[in-house]
Amino acid sequence: MKSQSEVLEKQGKRVPAIFFRTGAGGQPVREWLKGMPSPEDRKRIGEDIKTVEFGWPVGMPVCKPLGDGIYEVRTRLIQNRIARVLFYIDVKGRTVLLHGFIKKAQKTPDEDLELARSNRGKHQRGLQ
Repeated sequence: MKSQSEVLEKQGKRVPAIFFRTGAGGQPVREWLKGMPSPEDRKRIGEDIKTVEFGWPVGMPVCKPLGDGIYEVRTRLIQNRIARVLFYIDVKGRTVLLHGFIKKAQKTPDEDLELARSNRGKHQRGLQ
């Protein structure tokens, strides 16, 4: 029997993930991931992003809409922590990873959502 990831890979990526780039060329989500002390945490987040890439649209518990075209990838980490990667689907059909953080409250903090919206606007302007 094939694993879910083997089945998904056979189907091909529906919405390939890309990292949002700042005007200076930085990639905040990639830098955040690289800065994580646990390789296991990075792997878990990567697997959940891969699930979105190959299985879009994806619902709970992996993915949740936050409104205004912004979604979150929800990942359970070791030590009972929770990571979120906020993204949107751009006009080219790509998952644009806008912002990542470790969740500390029940509700997604407004400042994290606002940062994702701001990064989305910058990304959209760069596509024109």
